Amino acid sequence: MTESPATRPLTLHEDRALPADPVTRPIAREIYQEIKGLPIVSMHGHVPVEWFADDTPFPDPAQLLVVPDHYLLRMIVSQGRYTLADLGVPTLDGSAVTETDPRTIWRRFCENWKAFRGTPTRFWMEHELVTIFGITQRPSAQTADAIYDQIAAEIATPGFRPRNLLDRFAIETIGTTDPAWASLEHHTALAAQGYGERILPTFRPDPVLHLDNPTFAHDVLATGAAAGVTVSDYATYLDALRAQRLRFKAAGGTATDHGHLVADTTPLPDDDAARLFDAAFTGRPVTAAQVSAFAAHMLFQMAAMAADDGLVMQIHPGVERGHSRTMTARYGADKGYDIPFAVEYTRALRPMLEAFGHHPNFRTIVFTLDEDVYSRELAPLAGVYPAMRLGAPWWFIDSPEAMRRFRETATETAGFLNLSGFVDDTRAFCSIPARHDLARRIDAGYLGRLVAEHRLDLDEAVDTAIDLTYRLPKLAYEAR
Repeated sequence: MTESPATRPLTLHEDRALPADPVTRPIAREIYQEIKGLPIVSMHGHVPVEWFADDTPFPDPAQLLVVPDHYLLRMIVSQGRYTLADLGVPTLDGSAVTETDPRTIWRRFCENWKAFRGTPTRFWMEHELVTIFGITQRPSAQTADAIYDQIAAEIATPGFRPRNLLDRFAIETIGTTDPAWASLEHHTALAAQGYGERILPTFRPDPVLHLDNPTFAHDVLATGAAAGVTVSDYATYLDALRAQRLRFKAAGGTATDHGHLVADTTPLPDDDAARLFDAAFTGRPVTAAQVSAFAAHMLFQMAAMAADDGLVMQIHPGVERGHSRTMTARYGADKGYDIPFAVEYTRALRPMLEAFGHHPNFRTIVFTLDEDVYSRELAPLAGVYPAMRLGAPWWFIDSPEAMRRFRETATETAGFLNLSGFVDDTRAFCSIPARHDLARRIDAGYLGRLVAEHRLDLDEAVDTAIDLTYRLPKLAYEAR
């Protein structure tokens, strides 16, 4: 009788995600062996800085691996049996959720293990369970408690504190994502303890660039207070942003992060921008068109400031964040309800690139969730403007097939050296090594095919793999 998938042991094949064909696989395996142990550069992360500053034990397996991971949440919720409340996700107003018992939450994840087949989440979670926690049982309703106990025992050890995991995961550098008004006190404390070049802040000003943010005035004033600037009008608002960017840079930051709805970078006349700012700042209504125009203007202003202070500008538009207004109002952002849509880049980025695309002090990394634009728009742009790098497959396309398609559609136009290298973009701390391992395997496979087709020599392929894995991320995120 055939053994049930749920009862077979959980193992990792050494050639997982490498090419299946017998000619390319040995070449890919050889390339992968050269890069698998390289340090991780994780510059676009969202791991909270408080985890490193406090360096306290993680509370339980559910809070570590399930509740903060929107990839897991969205897939389980999509099956219709459990809601976010059933998975222990806290509400914004502090009202009670349906389930708070971590063991029950973990069981519900394990019950849904089948739902993750064929997804990158399956690859990441298998990697985490086996290599980090030594799990040998496949997740299921029957094995959930035993797996929970084994993980709980591991995270209770001193070696599983957040700072120790940096060494265990071979993370050389990690960027956190911090709001424009961040005091940076945690980064200051970490720097005093020797982590100043390893845990870096990233300036994320979206709430103070979008006039329809319900707390726009409050957030602008908080940004000014953090920067030591009293904001009273558009000019002092810009002063506060400039000053706060410099504070981030002084704290070790090398980049800014911009999640605008679209990629428009068209500047406004200063008088028009000032009028729109004053209206929103004083609580007067602004139209949707004015919100969009001001956001585009401020993206251009962020580029101008980047040309002055040298912070690398990350742009990743094209996501309808909080697609379910009801769920977003109850639980907040980043709970799995963010849905991509098509975005135009060629004309949208022209004002910024015409002004700064050849500026020696400006660097931008542009990401997309629309695969169609890699070959049509972004690779050609990155292939000519020296200030632009093309970001790695991100979010929903941080997956084996999408990464292969990215290599095939972008490389021939942009080359390898105009890319950012791999960027993991995650709040799920334990998935960072898994994500980087998958990217290294996919790159090894692509490069192995170029060698098999006699388009690259093996030594060139290995050198390129090292570029994509380690050198290019360091170069792309190096402040000027």
